[in-house]
Amino acid sequence: MTDLQGFKINENRITAEPFFLPQGKEIEIALAAQANSLPLLLKGPTGCGKSRFVQYLAWRFRLPLITVSCHDDLSTSDLVGRYLVKGNEAVWQDGPLTLAVKSGGICYLDEVVEARKDTTVVIHPLTDDRRELPIEKLGKIFKAPADFMLIVSYNPGYQSLLKDLKPSTRQRFVSLNFDYPPKDLEVQIVCGESGAEEALAARLVQLAVMTRGLKDSGLLEGASTRLVIQTVRFIQSGISTRDACRYAMIESLTDDPELLAAMDEMVLSLF
Repeated sequence: MTDLQGFKINENRITAEPFFLPQGKEIEIALAAQANSLPLLLKGPTGCGKSRFVQYLAWRFRLPLITVSCHDDLSTSDLVGRYLVKGNEAVWQDGPLTLAVKSGGICYLDEVVEARKDTTVVIHPLTDDRRELPIEKLGKIFKAPADFMLIVSYNPGYQSLLKDLKPSTRQRFVSLNFDYPPKDLEVQIVCGESGAEEALAARLVQLAVMTRGLKDSGLLEGASTRLVIQTVRFIQSGISTRDACRYAMIESLTDDPELLAAMDEMVLSLF
């Protein structure tokens, strides 16, 4: 079953268990949310494991997963569907949210605060006891099956008054706060994801932790766990450790010469 604008549902069943190490009770809370037909809100910085957690849940629940990367131009029609002209007639094509509701599955709205504010209103009937998706253009209301689950995420670090969820939206969700894991757990994650030796992973994680300490110096966000894993893969490809740190991690964080110089010093102190 295909979709609107490239979203697919049948090709998004996750058959192999994704690598995921819990930091707390996130799996327990998600299981309770799913059992009670409640939507889930994930909050946390870039690359800390939110999307991987959703993939793990899709595998755990044996449900198809449709991920929508939200952006400023995302409209209600992009989510629910629209009429497309084919030949001499207008044909309705379901959007990703409608596909998930009709077929049962997880619809994951990544960085939901980036979407237009009027877009989030469409999810309200799905996030209370109605669990319905009204589509005005069709004059129909679709009832979500028991195995449908809505998950949304956003990064509070980029939150502003103009880009925030309304209280009327936030209070419909069970909320989980994600952050970068403790150093020893992050080393395990990096090793598990990349096959890196523990000593290398430990030093790269230490570098990431050091960059995260530069927020007071003007760095918006330090290196994510994702960037650490990316750096390991560069090293495994034959790139020197210092070059990998520079081009796979540090350059991705800022263009500020002083901050780049400071992080170069960090690399030299560790490698």
